[in-house]
Amino acid sequence: MDIIHLLPDSVANQIAAGEVIQRPASCLKELVENSLDAGAQRVQVLVRDAGRTLLQVIDDGCGMSEMDARLAFERHATSKIREAQDLFSLRTMGFRGEALASICAVAQVEMTTRRAEDETGTLIEIHGSDVIRQEPCVCPVGTNIKVSNLFFNVPVRRKFLKTDQTELRNLLTEFYHIVLVYPKVAFTFVHNDEILLELPAGTEKQRIEAVFGNPKRNVYTSAFVDVKTETELVSIHGFVVKPEAATKKAEQYFFVNGRYMRHPYFLKAVQNAYSGTLANDYQPSFFIYFDIAPEAIDVNIHPTKTEIKFADEQTIFQILMAAVREALGKFSLAPTIDFDTSGSIDIPLPKSDNVTRPQVSINPDYNPFHTRGAIYPDRPPKNWETLYQDLPASRNLDFPVSRTEENTLELPDVESCSLWQFGGKYIFLRHRDGLVMVHQHRAHAAVLRAQFMEQLEHTQGAMQQLLFPEILSLPQDEMLLVGHLLPDLRAIGFDLEQLSPDSYSIQGVPAQIATQSPVPVLQQILHQVRERGADTQYEWREQIAQTLAENAAIPSGRILSESEMRDILTKLVALPQYKRTAEGKTIVSLVTDDEIAKRF
Repeated sequence: MDIIHLLPDSVANQIAAGEVIQRPASCLKELVENSLDAGAQRVQVLVRDAGRTLLQVIDDGCGMSEMDARLAFERHATSKIREAQDLFSLRTMGFRGEALASICAVAQVEMTTRRAEDETGTLIEIHGSDVIRQEPCVCPVGTNIKVSNLFFNVPVRRKFLKTDQTELRNLLTEFYHIVLVYPKVAFTFVHNDEILLELPAGTEKQRIEAVFGNPKRNVYTSAFVDVKTETELVSIHGFVVKPEAATKKAEQYFFVNGRYMRHPYFLKAVQNAYSGTLANDYQPSFFIYFDIAPEAIDVNIHPTKTEIKFADEQTIFQILMAAVREALGKFSLAPTIDFDTSGSIDIPLPKSDNVTRPQVSINPDYNPFHTRGAIYPDRPPKNWETLYQDLPASRNLDFPVSRTEENTLELPDVESCSLWQFGGKYIFLRHRDGLVMVHQHRAHAAVLRAQFMEQLEHTQGAMQQLLFPEILSLPQDEMLLVGHLLPDLRAIGFDLEQLSPDSYSIQGVPAQIATQSPVPVLQQILHQVRERGADTQYEWREQIAQTLAENAAIPSGRILSESEMRDILTKLVALPQYKRTAEGKTIVSLVTDDEIAKRF
């Protein structure tokens, strides 16, 4: 009996949908890319309930005929390529012919479309790969496609979607990837009947300003300089931020041939170009666009098409790094001396007849590479092997502590032992096996983190009212995130009142950070929650507590009294885990008597 059989199209489409459509953001990406491939000059995105209930894309592109409208929902049906050779000269966003088939396999889809030369358009409705109806209709030129009840027939996939706030952030992130590379197309994004973004057509810099700028603050793009270089292999243009404007939260975007991409190797090239100009933990923002021959890249690696392989990555790495360095130097970001300016300072020489020109004797026959003892000598010095015999076997000055010792290490009685501080950074105390070193900042941060977590759980945060309220202005995706975190931020001691669709007024702050500016603290909280992918309440509470603890903890370099040291250590040892931070950094370390003896 034969056991191999062909799968029905509906089942095959659902399997393919798991690879192409993972969440509403994936659906938005595919639909908007189709609109751009159709030549649309205006694209509207309408979303309800973060895409669970409705995701609608309306464009004014070329539209489709009645036959094309039906074929568009078949697997591997596409107008973008005709033969395998076309894969090496791609200029369109889509080309696989999988997106619409995958979407209609897991959603209820209704589409109206009309070409300019047709008097009437076509309406087609498909539920889970089953065609419900197809008929003529009256509609404007272009395509209007509605995706309702995503994953209605795949309840497991729908169950694993995140919260509405998280899914909406993902939608906006995917939307940014597209709008930043198509500035000449007008876009509108509406969520639950509220316009979140309305982007008119303009230049690349105007689009960046419209997405990330804020009218209440300085012009966002004023801190950027232009990058531009053209070679036979690749053309690169875009914008990089000045080193003094770098922040811990950076917007970093690469685009190639009109397509967003992730490329850690090229990111390293940009970071190398900034080498020595940025403070610790600061990152440069940049928006860099590559234009390269389609046959020199491969976008057919993954259905998301964000992972792109370059034929000559090493050469492009060097070109990119040189272009960024040239841009940073060209715009006088480092002080220069111009000896040709008319305003130069003249230093008068002493008027004396005894001043003579210095004489320098030159030996034209001298060659440093053929001299005894030079870097590359013809004859190496005698007995060179003995030069390294007297050096100590190890110069490692660290105090390694094995994980076994760390697990068994117990602090002595803090109340009775002697304490002393070193360098304003470490607390020392005697141990039966040697000396215990405690990193005072990490120790205090661990104590505060536990306190903040308890306050969040019991809504007991102490608030300090501000005499002069401060304004927190944010882009739309972070405004949504603040709304999501607002109950916990208020529980910990922040008094926030929304002033406008893009700003909050900070009326009060947690008492532990009352001496600090709350704006950067809140920005750091949002950055950590977004970067760490905190989707559950416990996860984002951890990030809130950790960020507040880092800002409120005793800074390195502060001299502590004995009572202050004893108070920190007493609270530290009361924690269930006090030897390492939540990130795995060492708080408590033991230097044994044997290790000390080896130094002498």
